[in-house]
Amino acid sequence: MSMAMRADTQSPALHVADSHDLIRVHGARENNLKDVSIEIPKRRLTVFTGVSGSGKSSLVFDTIAAESQRLINETYSAFVQGFMPTLARPEVDVLDGLTTAIIVDQQRMGADPRSTVGTATDANAMLRILFSRLGKPHIGSPKAFSFNVASISGAGAVTLERAGQKVKERRSFSITGGMCPRCEGRGSVTDVDLTQFYDDSKSLDEGALTIPGYKSGGWNYRLYTESGLVDPNKPIRKYTKKELHDFLHLEPTRMKIAGINMTYEGLIPRIQKSMLSKDREAMQPHIREFVDRAITFTTCPDCEGTRLTEAARSSKINKISIADACAMQISDLAEWVRGLDEPSVGPLLTALQQTLDSFVEIGLGYLALDRPSGTLSGGEAQRVKMIRHLGSSLTDVTYVFDEPTTGLHPHDIQRMNDLLLRLRDKGNTVLVVEHKPQAIAIADHVVDLGPGAGTAGGTVCFEGTVEGLRAGSTVTGRHLDDRAAVKETVRKPTGSLEIRGATEHNLQEVDVDIPLGVLCVVTGVAGSGKSSLVHGSIPAGEGVVSVDQSPIRGSRRSNPATYTGLLEPIRKAFAKANGVKPALFSANSEGACPTCNGAGVVYTDLAMMAGVATTCEECEGKRFQASVLEYHLGGRDISEVLAMPVTEAEEFFGAGEAATPAAHRILERLADVGLGYVSLGQPLTTLSGGERQRLKLATHMADKGGVYVLDEPTNGLHLADVEQLLGLLDRLVDSGKSVIVVEHHPAVMAHADWIVDLGPGAGHDGGRIVFEGTPADLVAARSTLTGEHLADYVGA
Repeated sequence: MSMAMRADTQSPALHVADSHDLIRVHGARENNLKDVSIEIPKRRLTVFTGVSGSGKSSLVFDTIAAESQRLINETYSAFVQGFMPTLARPEVDVLDGLTTAIIVDQQRMGADPRSTVGTATDANAMLRILFSRLGKPHIGSPKAFSFNVASISGAGAVTLERAGQKVKERRSFSITGGMCPRCEGRGSVTDVDLTQFYDDSKSLDEGALTIPGYKSGGWNYRLYTESGLVDPNKPIRKYTKKELHDFLHLEPTRMKIAGINMTYEGLIPRIQKSMLSKDREAMQPHIREFVDRAITFTTCPDCEGTRLTEAARSSKINKISIADACAMQISDLAEWVRGLDEPSVGPLLTALQQTLDSFVEIGLGYLALDRPSGTLSGGEAQRVKMIRHLGSSLTDVTYVFDEPTTGLHPHDIQRMNDLLLRLRDKGNTVLVVEHKPQAIAIADHVVDLGPGAGTAGGTVCFEGTVEGLRAGSTVTGRHLDDRAAVKETVRKPTGSLEIRGATEHNLQEVDVDIPLGVLCVVTGVAGSGKSSLVHGSIPAGEGVVSVDQSPIRGSRRSNPATYTGLLEPIRKAFAKANGVKPALFSANSEGACPTCNGAGVVYTDLAMMAGVATTCEECEGKRFQASVLEYHLGGRDISEVLAMPVTEAEEFFGAGEAATPAAHRILERLADVGLGYVSLGQPLTTLSGGERQRLKLATHMADKGGVYVLDEPTNGLHLADVEQLLGLLDRLVDSGKSVIVVEHHPAVMAHADWIVDLGPGAGHDGGRIVFEGTPADLVAARSTLTGEHLADYVGA
């Protein structure tokens, strides 16, 4: 006892360097945060919870992570900072104890056609070096195996100065690249379906052209009928070879048409310039439909979709080419690399092996390296970004995750939890924004924001342990142990959608009848083939409304009113009430404040320093000219209407002097999806991920269609919001629609009328139907991974 006492008295006092074990935030006011002050323990796992729009991302990403990145950027020279994105200091009084932040968010990876899983993770770079060293026959440097490098060669005279005299020398160079010359490394070639351009049984005078904007008698039409190159009275199918070439392919040629100097151009290059080269998302709906019909993508016949030249495919290691390696499932590729015993490239094989093993460990072993990165879901993209951090030797780093369990089956969430705990146990601070109870359960510390969303949120409702949260009275605490019961009675289908022989991606000749007129949920582990089955076999179009996970596009000028088309009826209502033009009531058109051009703020660029945005003094941030604000509708001007939250605007446009049925219908849909608190003029860039998903859903609810296909609509939704979503899905089905949902959330599975479960595993271990039936039958059978987890969830 005395020895223990003596040892205790001699122990050194805590070193001052070890006392900085908290990240202190005081007075955070970013977005909707209301002077938030918290202390976050370092080297622990802290989970941030709260309803969608309560301020979680504003606190974690826009305040803590943003300031950490800004401070790191300031350590570089002003010259280097000029090339980096400029970051403003967040609205916060004190931020102490920050460490280097590594952000792993859900931003979808670039959808560039040449970006693949392999190029995004450096696995391709290592494979290219491997094949350039070991491949037989040897064809060149790593560039010879890259589908992003074209083969080029050149020769010519160069002038050099030697000993004061100019000397001419002949020089030649060549670069051997791996890019397929036919498809330019894209793997597919575009083809034009001419039957969508015209009806060849008719003549031009009979209205043969079926392209939007090419009405008979219009200038676009007269260009061809009055050019003199073709006979406007002859059916197109009877054109001579020359006439057809001039009609479809002629290069731009100046000529007089109807007495006016014009440029005549063949129909195909003209349409390609005016429509096919434009951004698909920016097109008007009817033009987008035409482009989707007229353009067909076919696998490149020269490279068979591998993107690589014949030479690159001919060089092999153990009878495997680089194209074969990239097409393999990553788990199989990892085994193949493990079998290579070549001491000459030992370090390279070790690094490649670690990267491929990280894929398998994180649950992405079912992907292939040649998978285009734009086709990954939000959850898959986030896990691909995590790969480079898994084997990292860095410690005392702050890792920031945005819902890392997105797109994960309950079976896979445990694996993700283990990874997060491993990062923490290495001595790192892990901050996670999360809604799933299984992920919240592993937290050392919980910060719950709320109590509501938007202006009703932005305060800290609870700080402490998971047990404390469960015992508390916050919205998250009350819903943490919520369990949806399996439906006792299910709806009867009114018909079925037959899918036969589906082989998209990893599907193995799947035959399934999806019931219509009910809520049908498609489940299965990540990578089992759910999206391939639903999106590949039920194309959006006639009668099908598809709401996928692609992000909303919009600048800081875009807001819910412009995105949903709500601004159009509002502008017209203002114009009618005041007898003026509708364009006056648009901040992007005639009514814009001339000083700030309708932005509401004036931006001052400070080169390598963060730019400053100051509220416009002329319009005081209202975005409109003073003269426009004198026009009223129902006692409100246009800026006051755009400042209203959806619920208030719904009442305003529902009855009385300002009653506008078209606007009211859109506002009802926004309220239906739980966006009642969002103001009409709030910039889209300030909306959270869950809010954007629901805004998209509200917009698509207006589409005419009998079948709704939703891809993980619970993404970014709080437990309390999931109940509201289930109510919305029920209302859709009860109104006579068919709803097909790809989903992992047990509450949605339990609420379904019919479940289609894919599996049993991921990649080539999946792609089969392992269960079809009601949720009650699935729980009773416990025959699949989904069945076991659903049974545990409902407590069966």
